[in-house]
Amino acid sequence: MPVTIIFGGQYGSEGKGKVAHYFAKKQKAKYCVRVGGTNSGHTVYYNHQKFIFRILPTGIVEKDVNGILPAGSYIDLSILRQEIESVGLAPERLFIDENAVIINENMKLAEKNSYLRDNIGSTLSGTGEAVVQRVLRKEDGILARNCPILKPYICDTKTVLRYACENNERIIIEGTQGFGLSLLHAKDYPFVTSRDTSAAAFLAETGLSPFDVDNIVMVIRTFPIRVSGHSGPLKDEIDWSTIRDELKTTKDLTEYTSCTKRIRRVARFDVELVKRSVIANTPNIIVMNHLDYINISQQKEFIESVENSIGQSINFIGKGPASIEER
Repeated sequence: MPVTIIFGGQYGSEGKGKVAHYFAKKQKAKYCVRVGGTNSGHTVYYNHQKFIFRILPTGIVEKDVNGILPAGSYIDLSILRQEIESVGLAPERLFIDENAVIINENMKLAEKNSYLRDNIGSTLSGTGEAVVQRVLRKEDGILARNCPILKPYICDTKTVLRYACENNERIIIEGTQGFGLSLLHAKDYPFVTSRDTSAAAFLAETGLSPFDVDNIVMVIRTFPIRVSGHSGPLKDEIDWSTIRDELKTTKDLTEYTSCTKRIRRVARFDVELVKRSVIANTPNIIVMNHLDYINISQQKEFIESVENSIGQSINFIGKGPASIEER
């Protein structure tokens, strides 16, 4: 069972990118899989350089890691091209499933002309419309197998992943967004994303079996966020200056979304949200990021309070953009 799934336990932006990269190195992964579309950006620091990936898995910065975009991927060709060039990725290190969907300009335009930005705070990446077009099944022209530019990368990624499993080669599945945005399971519908964002859904998008999984990693943060605008309920919402004042720092802590560069909404830690994520995903490893947003003297108490509330241990903590420590 050589498969590790990384998923977000809140509303996204929990730091899944750096966590996926960390486990890729720690577990000596052969393959890193990124599911979903371009409506989320995952950040990783490598050799003092910052990368923000909206399509590629973050583990791809490691030279011995191969990237896989499975059937459950939604690909914007211009963004993919930029990311491939940014890391100098050779074609033999990237595998794209023939049934992945290509996001075209019409899909992005359809979202731009819709109610999605104003009503639910959509990133307007075209991902949701791409999901709709797949479901409508009008034609197969939107599939990656019909895209000549992608020909060097196209294959049946299930075959690649099955071979890896049979040879006990580690696979990291890097989920997108957070469980609180799940189309199926979130309490805040319609303020959700266009897909299910559970660990089980991410696995299904790769074509692997539940029997292949030995680790489910939930990533959470001390102060959950949602994207700006009318993006849905956010319990105990505060602002970035409140966190700064409580931390007694002059540093500007304001966060901006990776995709739209808009200021993120922020709130107090929501125990019930995380408990729902635990119930639906049963993680055996939990990573808590942004612990540096809490005073050092209060960090231990905060962690213990969360552990007591959710009934599970925090196994790893993050105190900065590139920091992960095992407890």
